[in-house]
Amino acid sequence: MADESATTIHARTCHLCEANCGVLIEVQGRKVVSIKGNPDHVLSRGHICPKATALADLQDDPDRLRRPVKRTESGWEEIDWDTAFAEIGARMAEVTEGGGQPALYMGNPNAHNYATGTQTGVLRKALGVRTLYSASTLDQIPHQLVQMWMYGHNALFPIPDIDRTQFMLIIGGNPLASNGSVWTVPDVKKRLKAVQARGGQVVVVDPRRTETAKIADAHYFVRPGTDTALLLALLKALDEAGLVAPGRLEPMLDEGWDAAWQAIRGFEVAPLAAHCGIDESVIRDLAAKLGSGDPAIVYGRMGVSVTEAGTLNLWLIQLLNIATGNLDREGGVMFSSPVIDLVAGAGPGTYDRFRSRIGNRPEVISEFPSALLPEEIATPGEGQIKALVVISGNPALSAPGAWGEALPQLELMVSIDMYVTATSAHAHYILPPCGPLEKDHYPLLLGPIAIRNYADYSAPTLPMEEGAKADWEIVAELARAILAAKGEAVPNIVPPRAVLASMLARSDYKVTLEELEANPNGVDFGPHVERLPERLQTPDKRIACAPPLCLEALEQWRVHLEAMPADQLLLIGRRHVRNNNSWLHNSPRLAKGPDRCTAMIHPDDAAAHGIATGDQVRVTSRVGSVQLAAEVSEDVMRGVISIPHGFGQDKPGTRLSVAARRPGVSLNDLTDPAAMDPISGNAVLNGTPVMLERVEQAVAAE
Repeated sequence: MADESATTIHARTCHLCEANCGVLIEVQGRKVVSIKGNPDHVLSRGHICPKATALADLQDDPDRLRRPVKRTESGWEEIDWDTAFAEIGARMAEVTEGGGQPALYMGNPNAHNYATGTQTGVLRKALGVRTLYSASTLDQIPHQLVQMWMYGHNALFPIPDIDRTQFMLIIGGNPLASNGSVWTVPDVKKRLKAVQARGGQVVVVDPRRTETAKIADAHYFVRPGTDTALLLALLKALDEAGLVAPGRLEPMLDEGWDAAWQAIRGFEVAPLAAHCGIDESVIRDLAAKLGSGDPAIVYGRMGVSVTEAGTLNLWLIQLLNIATGNLDREGGVMFSSPVIDLVAGAGPGTYDRFRSRIGNRPEVISEFPSALLPEEIATPGEGQIKALVVISGNPALSAPGAWGEALPQLELMVSIDMYVTATSAHAHYILPPCGPLEKDHYPLLLGPIAIRNYADYSAPTLPMEEGAKADWEIVAELARAILAAKGEAVPNIVPPRAVLASMLARSDYKVTLEELEANPNGVDFGPHVERLPERLQTPDKRIACAPPLCLEALEQWRVHLEAMPADQLLLIGRRHVRNNNSWLHNSPRLAKGPDRCTAMIHPDDAAAHGIATGDQVRVTSRVGSVQLAAEVSEDVMRGVISIPHGFGQDKPGTRLSVAARRPGVSLNDLTDPAAMDPISGNAVLNGTPVMLERVEQAVAAE
């Protein structure tokens, strides 16, 4: 008989963010005793952030659903799995046979779950949807679109080679809070410090003095939404200084290289500098450092991606890394040689094969903009969405739009979710997956954007509870139930582990799943090496330097050089290392500490409105208004208000007892669903015009 008092230690990967840190989890029976960093992990080297400790909170959370539930007139009713699948299949068939259009929304956690991804294709086929909606159009789809056009594949992410660089310019990114973003880089603080220790420099450009900015060699405020001017000014300054030197890349550049420079040379540095608010001398100095010949990186993230010029910005960043010879160079930005190569295993991506019913927006890599989904649900007519499946997503908090009004209009909504959230509260059925420590893990999507070539497989830490199902099982069985109800052929389920083993068998590294499982600290396959031109997926094996829509967008952007109103307040988001979008707010370990949902306001703006720290303020945009506490701080630039993303956990029906104690407000009650990058459809979450006022508080009677 096993000794239930004995403890065992399991090595696995924390899958809660892109860093993929190795952890050591000590368990006693089913109880997690401790979670610590794994010093022997090949990528994270013992580092973990506070989020890793939340694995235990998620596993044991009493608010977590353990069985399927169905909405009834008297509230949520627990039902068995077979009943749930049968009823959903039948109702989905009724909706679609009646002319209703189904839709699928996939949230951010799906990028961290290889197993679910092996089954979603069958679900899409069962639903009969050509496109999906996801967190991608609230985040990184401009990256993917530019990569598809320039390098031939949407998954060819240039990875900042931080461990060998001498100069890093971070624009609109805060890796100390995000642990990297579209960049798997655990222990990033030490890695940035190492750049400085070897004589290099780190510079941050951001409207807020972020955690990353505070350890950088220099930080420069930039007016939200004006990064395009900065990027253009850097390119023009390089050109004027004679520092454009692609080096070995030159034979790989197509004729668009000259066309791009012809367009760039139509701008002047001085007005561009005035537009973004960064001194011309600073811009020329940054250009000189980028063009010095030493390894250098330009890395841009959410601050440049979630703007109206998101696609344009990401194109200009690629041009900067090419112009300085730092693409595909040690210490610059490099392409991985992943163990499982998604570039070789999937199509390059698509664009504008068809258009959305609402807004006439182009399809982008098989997606429509998530900000359109509420209107697609609420607007009558042919093609109206009447059924929705949501997998691990909470768009009612994470996306702009009138979700609270739209979701109740659905004839059928199914959420695959652990919790009753602001989104799943509107579902007719909630299908809860097992706890996070009952699943295996492989970084299928995130391994290829890691700072080194590596592989790491984690077996489940705990056995699955009786009656529980993993996300992938739910997706697979749901697809089968829908197909059966429609009278269509029902495929066999291929378990994700078998899919993963097959992928590894085709890998150039000749490593098996059994070998990875026997090495729970991960296997390091070395640093990135030069991969161009063979890694390019363009038909002519050259870099397409001037995508036509980017050139058009650059010409149209000229109108933005007109000065913004000086008194216009602009809203930006922010992130904290203890939060992960909207889905970790119910962890007691992460929720403790000071209130993090505050309106950060510069002292000058606060004084102009008679506001002090702790005062209640009302922030109002074109589409909504929220009230929260003020935090007066010089860490945000004048004319900018910062409210964190992912809060608002008091929406009707939400059942998150820890989050409900300090629910905060939803930033996306203020963001405008009509504001999008016209090329990619990415939502504009940065630079929303707002008004600010102090809320007078009633004085309690003595």
